[in-house]
Amino acid sequence: MGIDLQDFQTTLKSRATLSGIGVHSGKPVSIHFLPADADTGVVFHVDGQEFRAIVSEVGATDLCTLLGDPAGVHVATIEHLMAALFGLGIDNLVIEVEGAEIPILDGSAAQFVEAIDQAGIETLDVKRRYIRVLKPVRIESGASWAEFRPYGGTRFEVEIDFESPAIGRQSFASDINDDIFRKEISRARTFGFMKDVERLWAAGYALGSSLENSVVIGDDDHIINMEGLRFSNEFVRHKTLDAMGDLALAGARFIGCFRSYRGGHRLNASALRRLLSDRSAFEIVETSRRERGRSAELIAVSAAVHAPWML
Repeated sequence: MGIDLQDFQTTLKSRATLSGIGVHSGKPVSIHFLPADADTGVVFHVDGQEFRAIVSEVGATDLCTLLGDPAGVHVATIEHLMAALFGLGIDNLVIEVEGAEIPILDGSAAQFVEAIDQAGIETLDVKRRYIRVLKPVRIESGASWAEFRPYGGTRFEVEIDFESPAIGRQSFASDINDDIFRKEISRARTFGFMKDVERLWAAGYALGSSLENSVVIGDDDHIINMEGLRFSNEFVRHKTLDAMGDLALAGARFIGCFRSYRGGHRLNASALRRLLSDRSAFEIVETSRRERGRSAELIAVSAAVHAPWML
């Protein structure tokens, strides 16, 4: 395999709490991470309702990924948190949300990673299940496209293309493990254009956006943030982070390669739905080894033993 697959499911060893503001609502919000049993999956508790972190619960993909009813009870902007859980391999977690949006923090996934590290990761005694891509699945929207392809590991190949010379055409391609996620992806921040601010405010978005949580490109196509970029291609790295968070809504890690060109939350969700709607395009597998040191052979899992939160 292209990566060392984790044999068993995980959760956190202890509780953790983060507080901040919602980038779109501008309102204060706190979230609490609670360890969960095997086969729980990732579950959000919001205002007395429960939302499972699976693509069928997605209610909107306008500028962020939202679970629930956009006009009613929901939790928005989950993608950076979900990317951290995907990147660090957290399978089971209950997330209590005091508010309707996950805090934006510094605009990346770095502080979620810190909170997870402080809480610690616990390995459970139930095997982890993976979604293995068996054949290419592709979706197109205008000049944009996204696809899954079979691959012996978990890989992302993301390309963006903006008219602004501050961004231009950038690409990022890498197999994914927790070390690569921490060093190469987790610190990449969300970004936007000053020319769009008034339009977004009028539509009720970006009310909490600032230079402390976003990379901002001015009307002269220069980056306004005094500290500059964290990576020369921070924009496409953040798009990769977003894609990881959106594809975490498969309900399980996937074994395959995800490729996209000029993608976004809507295209990511559509590609994932297309994959999961074709049962000939994937299978559910787990490793056959029970001891460290053995090669990670994969075996298909009967539909009868799928976790209840998958698919």
